[in-house]
Amino acid sequence: MFNRETEFAWNYHNLTKHSPESVRRNAHFLDWDNHPIPFKIYPGLNPLPLPQETTPTGIAALSAISAAPASSSRTLNLEVLTYLLYFSAGITKRRQFPGKEILFRAAACTGALYEIELYLVCGPLVDLAAGVYHCGPGDLALRRLRVGDFRGVLGTGAPAALVATGVYWRNAWKYQARTYRHFGWDNGTIHANLLAATAALGLEARLRCGFVDSDVNHLLALDTDREVALTILELGPPAPPPRLLEAPSLQFEVVPYSDEEVDYPAMREIHQASSLVSSGEVLAWGGEASPAPPPPTTREVVPLQPLADSEIPRDTIEEVILRRGSTRRFARDPMTFAQLSTILDRATRGIPADFGTGLNDLYLIANAVEGLASGAYFYRSADRSLETLKLGDYRRQAAFLGLDQDLSGDASAAVFFLADLSRVLGRFGNRAYRAVNLEAGLVGGKVYLGAYTQRLGATGLTFYDNDVVDFCSPHAARRSAVFLVALGHAIKGRS
Repeated sequence: MFNRETEFAWNYHNLTKHSPESVRRNAHFLDWDNHPIPFKIYPGLNPLPLPQETTPTGIAALSAISAAPASSSRTLNLEVLTYLLYFSAGITKRRQFPGKEILFRAAACTGALYEIELYLVCGPLVDLAAGVYHCGPGDLALRRLRVGDFRGVLGTGAPAALVATGVYWRNAWKYQARTYRHFGWDNGTIHANLLAATAALGLEARLRCGFVDSDVNHLLALDTDREVALTILELGPPAPPPRLLEAPSLQFEVVPYSDEEVDYPAMREIHQASSLVSSGEVLAWGGEASPAPPPPTTREVVPLQPLADSEIPRDTIEEVILRRGSTRRFARDPMTFAQLSTILDRATRGIPADFGTGLNDLYLIANAVEGLASGAYFYRSADRSLETLKLGDYRRQAAFLGLDQDLSGDASAAVFFLADLSRVLGRFGNRAYRAVNLEAGLVGGKVYLGAYTQRLGATGLTFYDNDVVDFCSPHAARRSAVFLVALGHAIKGRS
């Protein structure tokens, strides 16, 4: 109803911008006694344990993150589903700290708050009955919410689909109303892993932002004041949807995330304004955003120089995901231009999504890249090159832009995601705001994997919105800051 009224997206975006002044004025503090639990727990539902071991694919990580969608007839079963769930959202590390244990997951998440939940909607599989299931990473188990084949509600005939949702409070505890941006980033990093995993398995996958929100929320029995559906990942070959089954209303007891929750209405307002309310709106949603190729330039253009095939690390996608972390301190040592080129090349080869590709543009500050002069650059994805914007030492500016954090100044390179919101909102409506942040998180997630494949570190950061645009202008005029990833050599023991 509101999707074409794009002032809603602009209002939310402007309301949640960071600036030095807004950060200083914000009296918010982290109430550790009210810290939300990181799992959705259904105390009244019995778990269906998933296999504790899966067979590694042995596929090289750089091949998996850059592969085109597969078109094989691989059979979906519990082992395949376990592989997908574990290597996208599973617990991969446990670390003891005074008085508590911290559980780290397969994909990066802002603040390690893990507000993204996954649900499985499937037809009859060889070893799993048709139904709707919640996927629990805490005990690596499914819990059945509905019995029957409800794929028609999602509008898919693929054998199965994973629906990702966002739980507002689990992230807003720290990030307040800006959480709706984080939904896209954190869902994106999970889907970077998911798409790499499907590629490694040779399993077809298609990512959808277009669906009737109320139907999917109802199917999953969500309390939409607290949790909402964000995306659908179709798994397996496409087929006509089965006949539509009626889904009666359900309510399940869920363990409270905290003793108290603080409401940030702006998040729910942008979600409602970006919701699709009919099949007609869904049909009108999909397609390319018609990204314009970068115009000719008189500036120096530096072609990427990726690693030669003989130099590419053979680390498997499983090995890389298991050792991936989020770097907490960078050494100021240089990475090579070949390493940076390989990351950019492999991370930007496209996404099988209903919104096309190219919603975001990439800008870089090269602090210490051997073979590339220090300075600011624009990534020309069409011809795989870096356009020189200005040369010089911008470490101090990089640290400032990354919310006055040393990470982006100490890193070898900082990659900024900027989008022409006027263009994409004009094409897709408010729904584009979800897609822009999702694509940034997804490409950023691939950047993570590309860095860790090469024994580098990476971390996602927040930023001062207008200052990022000002630094990248005049080239970035009319664009808006969306995301930031810093890359480089992690100080040992701190990633």
